[in-house]
Amino acid sequence: MKLISLALVVLLGGLFMAATADFPDWGDPASPASVHVSPRYIEKTMEETSVPNIVTAVLADYRGYDTMFETAVVFTAGVACFLLLRRRDPRPGPERIYRHQATGVIVEMRHKPAKEPAGEVFARIDDDWVPHDLIIMNVCRLLIPFIQLFGLYVIAHGHHSPGGGFQGGVILGASIILLALSWDLRTAMGRLSEAATGLMSAVGVFIYAGVGAMCLAMGSNFLDYEALGPLMFVDPVHARSLGIFFVELGVGLAVMATMVLIYKNLASEGRLDQGL
Repeated sequence: MKLISLALVVLLGGLFMAATADFPDWGDPASPASVHVSPRYIEKTMEETSVPNIVTAVLADYRGYDTMFETAVVFTAGVACFLLLRRRDPRPGPERIYRHQATGVIVEMRHKPAKEPAGEVFARIDDDWVPHDLIIMNVCRLLIPFIQLFGLYVIAHGHHSPGGGFQGGVILGASIILLALSWDLRTAMGRLSEAATGLMSAVGVFIYAGVGAMCLAMGSNFLDYEALGPLMFVDPVHARSLGIFFVELGVGLAVMATMVLIYKNLASEGRLDQGL
């Protein structure tokens, strides 16, 4: 079986290498992309979409189908990681480890006392516990809102300047992961639960597809944003710009939620009970 697999890899690899000989040279001005496609985007993007950022117009408008399925692939990757990594079996040995708040002594208990005696305050910690750094915790706590604000700006302004849903979604996801790293995973889970993460990941894809479905409902083609003009009381060109903005929101939501979902499962071995 290994020999057959090796033979198939070599054969297909050889075919792919032979096919590259038919590709145009790198940067060839006479290539079909340079002669037909690129001039069309450069000359007509602003006129047809009212979007100064040509890259965003190509990704979310001219190649809207491709980007929608890229978003679906991101969502699928998150679901696959969840199905492969998520574990619900109890951890062997003591289920919980606590630190006495007053003395710092580590104790193992299966359950936190329902009613703690006066002065006996216990805080749950991770199995491999490292004392939190007060400076890191508070600096990150102050920075995270600004990181998230910048992520929202990148999404909202992506069709006018460099940025967009993928970039802004990564920034938003990184802010949640920073909270988990600087504090702990339970704190991040308290801000964005497992159920909310999965739901937001799916909603992001549905927002993208929903915009296309609305275009169909208005009697036009799927993802033909011009049809949304009467709904938003704008001209067709401006409607294409706003349509790009809405699908960028969906992309950003899906990317952010999927990124956090994958991190939570990787960092806790699928148990979501502690961080790194």
